[in-house]
Amino acid sequence: MAQNLIIVESPAKVKTIKKFLGSSYDVEASGGHVRDLPKSQLGIDVEHDYEPKYITIRGKGDVLANLRKKAKKANKIYLATDPDREGEAIAWHLQEALHLEGKTVRRISFNEITKNAVKDSLKSPRDLDLNLVDAQQTRRMLDRMVGYTISPLLWKKVKRGLSAGRVQSAALSMICQREEEINAFQPEEYWTLDAHLHVKGEKALLTAHYSGRQPLTCEAEAQALMEEAGREDFVVREIKKTPRSRKAPLPFTTSTLQQEASKTLNFSTQKTMRIAQQLYEGVEVKGSGTIGIITYLRTDSTRIAEEADAAARSYIAEQFGESYVAGAAAAGKQKGKIQDAHEAIRPTDIRRTPASLKDSLSREQFRLYQLIWRRFAASRMQDARYENTSIKIQAGPHSFTASANIQTFDGFLSVYDEEGEKLEKHSLVQKMTEQSELSLAEFEPKQHFTQPPAHYTEASLVRAMEECGIGRPSTYAPTITTLLSRHYVTKENKNLYVTELGEVVNGIMQRSFPRIVDEGFTARMETELDQVAEGKESWRDVVSGFYPTLKKEVDAAEQELEKVQIADEETDVVCEHCGRRMVIKYGPHGKFLACPGFPECKNTKPYLEKIGVPCPKCGAELVVRKTKKGRRYYGCERNPECDFMTWQKPTPDKSEKK
Repeated sequence: MAQNLIIVESPAKVKTIKKFLGSSYDVEASGGHVRDLPKSQLGIDVEHDYEPKYITIRGKGDVLANLRKKAKKANKIYLATDPDREGEAIAWHLQEALHLEGKTVRRISFNEITKNAVKDSLKSPRDLDLNLVDAQQTRRMLDRMVGYTISPLLWKKVKRGLSAGRVQSAALSMICQREEEINAFQPEEYWTLDAHLHVKGEKALLTAHYSGRQPLTCEAEAQALMEEAGREDFVVREIKKTPRSRKAPLPFTTSTLQQEASKTLNFSTQKTMRIAQQLYEGVEVKGSGTIGIITYLRTDSTRIAEEADAAARSYIAEQFGESYVAGAAAAGKQKGKIQDAHEAIRPTDIRRTPASLKDSLSREQFRLYQLIWRRFAASRMQDARYENTSIKIQAGPHSFTASANIQTFDGFLSVYDEEGEKLEKHSLVQKMTEQSELSLAEFEPKQHFTQPPAHYTEASLVRAMEECGIGRPSTYAPTITTLLSRHYVTKENKNLYVTELGEVVNGIMQRSFPRIVDEGFTARMETELDQVAEGKESWRDVVSGFYPTLKKEVDAAEQELEKVQIADEETDVVCEHCGRRMVIKYGPHGKFLACPGFPECKNTKPYLEKIGVPCPKCGAELVVRKTKKGRRYYGCERNPECDFMTWQKPTPDKSEKK
């Protein structure tokens, strides 16, 4: 009979960890949180020192009953929830809910689910860190206070189903500010001028860019410059060769992984975290069984364990040569408070290459693992080195410049090139000398206009949130998911756009709750949570300093705010019952069409989003549809008369029959 009980969060970890340990260990899963604040009320006793009221989460009764039965028989109980604040809080809730008085209860954590990591954690168990528990509990209470006081106000003043969140509202404000900057932007004209030059003895033309101090603001200025420079001789005045290097990247944090996966793999933040969770919890590897192949995925540290660092350097020396191994490990610049409890995201074993695991992973798992593996390998490699050649060319009083970067050593680029840089092996610029004779072939003037700031994408919003100190690694993806699901923001071609509803909600938040949407205030709250985690500040002081002002702001808003009406988006679909144009509504399962004549006319229809591609079978429009299980596919709008469908999104020039 097992004498020791290990409780983890995810059922996916149970099989993996059981394999590492003998029959004296039983492994069970809590399925995440087992207790929380009640959904039906605030759940915080504001009259009695802000004491939280926890209840068992619905559906977790059987889980707790099973864990109590197992715990009763065990001599030692190890709480092995995730290695972060939330994991520490879940471990504390388990201890409270299982009534483990009189039992030996210890906390263990591991940054990776491998045999060595799990066994090492059992050699050094510890007590629960109640400071971390308090920090997570404070975050939960602050978020509950904002959500349960402001959301009902939005229901009254705008419409039901809306929500306000502490981090969510600050992120929405950032998106709205960017939208305002884009709308207010006034483009300014400017011109560039290239001179294409013959070099004596060379077939190719040399392109030099005008580099005068005075910018060209209009076509007339560009024409005048061409006339003046065209009468002059083009003379090489200076050739300068400078060694340059491109630094190897740091290994991934949660934020940088989400950004890079969005840019190179076109993954949403939510999708990136879901797949990374699978790689962390364990996949079935042929010949090795179920094993975790990456380290913990929620981190803002770039630290790497000494053992993993040494293994990576040894592997690189074997595969690429000693000249490719980096010197001292690079350190990342600290942006605000870094939680250095665990490492950067890396493969659990550098020798487990993407190619060796390809048959064990799904396509999406393979692509993400390959990205993580390459980034980690690159972080332990030498910088790429270049020789930069810069040529200054004079045409009378006017200056032109030509330059080229020639790679002299590829370094980390041999495994990881996130910018897809084209490597130059030779260049006409490199051949030039100060005696080279030049003659003008032609000028190439180009008109440009200054561009407004770019719309936020999921990746750039995560970067901005991290730079401003808003949220933490575990909150980036849920925050963006909430903004999209509440229809405050919509996503088109990766860009995030504020909807009318989002503008209304942000306007209310800006007028009535300026603290909540203020980036600086939200960042300061994160710093206070860090201080609670370090035992430097009491959680009750943080909560009591926040709630009274919030309550006053909510009471004032109740009196001052007018009710806002948001018109439904009208479509060209005509209601066959009453002839009105149907409008788009939002339900629990997404968009649907409804008659604006409700309640007299209760006609509704599915909303079919057209993709601008004709059906290859009958010529009608193709629309987005979903199966009963929610999987997206593309079918003809004339279904069931036309049965065309495809799982892959067709393009205007290619619609294959499936």
